Amino acid sequence: MAVTQSHQKSSASSTKGSRSGPNAQERLVLSLIELMQQGVAPWRKPWDGSGGGHHCNLISGHRYRGSNPILLTLSMHIRGSSLPFWCGYAEARQLGISPQKGSKAAMILRPQLHQQAEEPEAGQQKQADGADGAARSWVSYRPVAVFNAGDLEGPGLAELITARQQAAGKQARPEPERLAAAEAVLSAWPVPVSFGGDRAFYLPQLDRIQLPERSSFHSPGAFYATWAHEQVHSTGHASRLKRDLGGAFGKPRYAREELVAELGAVLLGDRLEIGSELQSHAAYLEHWIALLQAEPQVLFQVLGEARQAVELIAPEGGDHSMASEGD
Repeated sequence: MAVTQSHQKSSASSTKGSRSGPNAQERLVLSLIELMQQGVAPWRKPWDGSGGGHHCNLISGHRYRGSNPILLTLSMHIRGSSLPFWCGYAEARQLGISPQKGSKAAMILRPQLHQQAEEPEAGQQKQADGADGAARSWVSYRPVAVFNAGDLEGPGLAELITARQQAAGKQARPEPERLAAAEAVLSAWPVPVSFGGDRAFYLPQLDRIQLPERSSFHSPGAFYATWAHEQVHSTGHASRLKRDLGGAFGKPRYAREELVAELGAVLLGDRLEIGSELQSHAAYLEHWIALLQAEPQVLFQVLGEARQAVELIAPEGGDHSMASEGD
């Protein structure tokens, strides 16, 4: 629990998209809002190594990274699927597999690296490309469609799913080992933690996390998920990622920062293999619904900030790790 970053409010009518209808991102947000209106926080996912654990490509076994685990978990909830296996239309067709009639693709984000030589400013000479900064590079993300294994049909599909489940089960670490590894990563974060009381929160003024005693949580997974949530808040400190942590409960800034911490905790839980057993609070869902209805694009802004926070706590290959074999 903490507070958030402010943004200019955009028109709620943007959820309707253009005259030709909502685009893929807007459809995702609308589906997400519908689920939250039913009382579901649809990005939460307990860890289940036997069922596949990480979201991965059905054919190659390649693990989806970056913000994609959240996007795919959302899509699983929307479809009512329990299989974390996905593949693109073209690669499925190569094996004689195709999406079932009426099935809809999920959207993942694939990074694209751009590089461009910058023109010198007035009075400056153009420098050579390289570390001196003359060449400018940046990453953009384009949506790529993938289909859930449960939406596919064709010869050999069942055997392919079984093989992927078996491979995932062999790779899954025992729970004590996963929890010990999570403890090591979270304990290495420099923000001190105090225990006691019945609330969990981050205090930016003191740069300190407060958690209830471990015994207060219904499971180790719930304890680590809550700890991860508060650590994501602490990445917004002025000495780190400098997010706005000054909002009040019920205000858009507060809701936005809580969404960063919520999604960041889910990404961190996926990375540490501890799941995301956070308690649901109806008030938060109501505030997130209002935030997304007023400003649909905030979901993808928040996903980017959550990814930055997790990379600070538990680096895993940088932004290029979002690459997927899903198209």
